[in-house]
Amino acid sequence: MASTFLADSEAPIVLLSAKKHFDQLPSSKEQLYAHHLSRASHWGTRAVLRSVSPESEAIYDLILRVHDKLGQPKDNEGYVTQLGPNATAYLEYASQFLGNLGNFKSFGDKKFIPNLTPEQFDELIAKVGDDEVSRLYQLVKESLFSTEPGLLGWRDQGHVSSYYPGDQVPTKQEIETVNSALADKGIMPENTRVEKVGDNQFVVHVASADPATTPDYYPDSISYKGATITFKFGDHATEFAHIVDELKQAQKYVANDTQRKMIGDYIESFNTGSMNAHKDSQIQWVKDLGPLVESNIGFIETYRDPSGVRGEWEGLVAMVNQDRTAKFAELVASAGKFIPQLPWDSALEKDKFTPPDFTSLEVLTFAGSGIPAGINIPNYDDVRLTIGFKNVSLGNVLSANPKNPKKEEVITFLTPEDQELFRKWRDDAFEVQVGLHELLGHGTGKLLQETSPGKYNFDRDSVPYKTWYGPSDTWGSVFGSTAGSYEECRAELVALYLILKSPREVLPIFGIAEADFDDVTFIATVLMARAGIAALELWDPSSKKWGQPHSQARFAILKQLHQAGVVSLDSQAADFDDLVITVHRDKLGQPAVDALGELLQDLHVYKCTGNTEGIAYYADKTNVGDYAKYRDVVIAKKRPRKQLIQANTVAEGDKVTVREYDESEVGMIQSFAERHV
Repeated sequence: MASTFLADSEAPIVLLSAKKHFDQLPSSKEQLYAHHLSRASHWGTRAVLRSVSPESEAIYDLILRVHDKLGQPKDNEGYVTQLGPNATAYLEYASQFLGNLGNFKSFGDKKFIPNLTPEQFDELIAKVGDDEVSRLYQLVKESLFSTEPGLLGWRDQGHVSSYYPGDQVPTKQEIETVNSALADKGIMPENTRVEKVGDNQFVVHVASADPATTPDYYPDSISYKGATITFKFGDHATEFAHIVDELKQAQKYVANDTQRKMIGDYIESFNTGSMNAHKDSQIQWVKDLGPLVESNIGFIETYRDPSGVRGEWEGLVAMVNQDRTAKFAELVASAGKFIPQLPWDSALEKDKFTPPDFTSLEVLTFAGSGIPAGINIPNYDDVRLTIGFKNVSLGNVLSANPKNPKKEEVITFLTPEDQELFRKWRDDAFEVQVGLHELLGHGTGKLLQETSPGKYNFDRDSVPYKTWYGPSDTWGSVFGSTAGSYEECRAELVALYLILKSPREVLPIFGIAEADFDDVTFIATVLMARAGIAALELWDPSSKKWGQPHSQARFAILKQLHQAGVVSLDSQAADFDDLVITVHRDKLGQPAVDALGELLQDLHVYKCTGNTEGIAYYADKTNVGDYAKYRDVVIAKKRPRKQLIQANTVAEGDKVTVREYDESEVGMIQSFAERHV
């Protein structure tokens, strides 16, 4: 069992290069703006570590201390020379740890441990010969190798979550009571952690630089359904003080008043802990159209919190790729003709679709546990409805491949012929999928709501729906931990549905020739089906828990297509070692569109009407059942995920330079060592 927890070996390591686009910024003003935003983003690193596992921060310190005490070797051989042949396995663990900002995978939430025995690790530490290294190692040695618990999730169910720190383990019900109490007072929980300190006694830790300053909408305490809740500000105070300082520097180089207000709201939020101020920052961010340097910072996505409401720190800083952005501008302009093609009635769609700012970016910095290929934010439903949102495609993430791969790529579960087409068209198909997913997936839909007692944002007499959201309800509060994966599934469905339903309208926007339409729609479906099978790695058979929202979503789509006969799963071997995924081209017309449309319509109606029957419906659609028989072969054939090394910026006076690193484990470590966060 422990072998499934071992750190990846020979994982592809890729430099996420953005130097060309950074150097093309028109002046030092934009470069300094990007530099200080990047520094602010990286100062949140420890906030991420502290939300993963109790030992993650000490492991981080251990890795950086070892690197420093060895004289900061410039390559892997420098480690091997000083520490011996076991240094290679240590480096693979250290690089994967830094790439995930913790000892749990950012994609899968499963723990990974060094591919070394404790005795071999002991020898490495002894060879470093440093008291502080030894002290840190002793702090984490037991947890470094333990695989129990091995998943992030509810602590009272035997999992790990440092969103709920402390010696006393809160139950799921207790946490949900705290969440309801905060919602009742209008307090957004994204920047909080909750500690149980006694029977029905809880402390809500709020991230802020200044522990002495309290946002005026916070009460001193809350008594709610037998629970007493108090607040403690200043979580991550040291790091947030640096974040605030860097943002004050960035504010000197803003391009306009909108950016100035946005940075001001960030400063207030991170200084005081006000999530209301962060929401204000997102309003300004949506209004800041077409910036040369794009950024978004804060506790954004809530996937890793088992209760689905607490966010993980992220900091994006990137430059616009003008050529790719032109494609997305055309997609935005065409949104009005695509939305009516989606399988729901107009009552469940916004009264007026506000075209978002949709850009392709080259990422300079994405501080956090993992880097997505696209983003659709903000996640505040009322801001999205009344102000709008932005879609961002991260171009250099989409195209990231190692310059010198360690081994030839193997594309599992496909015939040789399909593998050839897959290599040829996967980047194009994925770009189309990401664009539609972000723009028309996350960007569509209207939540029917009683906005205040007796007032509704829809005509009750003209719709057939009997459920809706109450005045204080949100999508997240009603659908809870199901919401994240459910919404990803809905967005993935919108994209593939439109690719298959309207290829002649969709694909030319992305520069795909008519002669290639059939191959691109075929590979788009293959991508989804193969991702759905690969998702089984991230499903835990003992707890029946999905470790990653996107994977759960893609499995649901595979299952739907398989049960509709659009996809076949063929194998003659008892252990399914010869498993082949076949997508039937002759069924990519109406049969596939109907199957996808049925699932998409159901998910959309449940979501928009606040009907919690959708939770059980989605659980059924993602119930693995007989598909569990394929899990062992999926794990046996899995390939390591890419690890992305980010550059650093260095400012000397008005001059900012980009420092990039070798595509190696040591390059990953060096990039973190030079951030000094």
